[in-house]
Amino acid sequence: MNFASDNVSPFCPEVLEALSAEASHNAPAYGGDDISQQLDRAFSEMFDTDVAVIPVATGTAANCISLSALVTPYGGVVCHHEAHINEDESTGVAFFTGGAKLLPMDGPTAKLEADALDAFISGQVNRGVHSVAPECVAITQATELGTVYTPAEVAAIGEVCKKHDLRLFMDGARFANAVAHLDCRPADITWKAGVDAISFGATKNGAMAVDAIVLFDTALKSRVEQARKRSGHLHSKHRYLATQLLAYVKNDVWLKNAAHANQAATALANILVEHRGTLAHPADGNELFVKLAPELADRLRAAGVLFHAWPSLGADIYRFVAAWNTDIAQISTLKNTLG
Repeated sequence: MNFASDNVSPFCPEVLEALSAEASHNAPAYGGDDISQQLDRAFSEMFDTDVAVIPVATGTAANCISLSALVTPYGGVVCHHEAHINEDESTGVAFFTGGAKLLPMDGPTAKLEADALDAFISGQVNRGVHSVAPECVAITQATELGTVYTPAEVAAIGEVCKKHDLRLFMDGARFANAVAHLDCRPADITWKAGVDAISFGATKNGAMAVDAIVLFDTALKSRVEQARKRSGHLHSKHRYLATQLLAYVKNDVWLKNAAHANQAATALANILVEHRGTLAHPADGNELFVKLAPELADRLRAAGVLFHAWPSLGADIYRFVAAWNTDIAQISTLKNTLG
């Protein structure tokens, strides 16, 4: 049972079938194919508004290329200190934006809170050209600690951004898990709440290798496409990225996969809590952060369960991540294994 990451999972049957169907013929390159031309329409229907979709192969590219269209090279991006763009993407934001600076702040369970965000932005010292002015706020949905922003929480952050004339970006690597948890329309936690752009994750949840930049401000499309080309992320065989995305969103495969991953995480959490594990905070999506007695952690490892220690949250806290293909029936066998 591999709970090290949802990145360890394979791509789902729907994506494999779609790729196989596209593997037998030629098609125009660089997005000129028929499949790529369907993306904007498919995602516009899903988000209940006109959007522009730009596929890239990695989440880092999706995040950083998006931000390059939302901030200037001398601007600032306010984010949580746990944010993936701050902790796990090296200097990617500065590289892709040409120098923009991350301005990390704190908040419970990796979430920004509107009032604290307002105070943080208002408290930035303006020394003209000698300082960095915030130009964008970046939030993660679901967060790096597995929690989920409600529609009201995103909307409150959107209002703060509007007050200070800032852009709002959403890192949606696990956006599907958040929507499945909230049982809401994707629009409710994106453009209706003030989000300008989102990196729509697919790789962690059943795709082979693709995330989508989804722009609610469609006027940014040309700028993002130029940034994608300049950074080396325009695929010549663009249709294979588009094929993955269309298969992923068709018939709500993305939501079904995410709902299964969330359910698997809940099943695992229940068993760990039964054996005196303690959740570090509510588990909204497919990630668990659990405090385990050392002997319980050892017994899990002996049973072949893979997971990671997470010392930044404290001693004996571990992260478990369920995926779209996690076998819930196999999780139930842990009851007998652990006694």
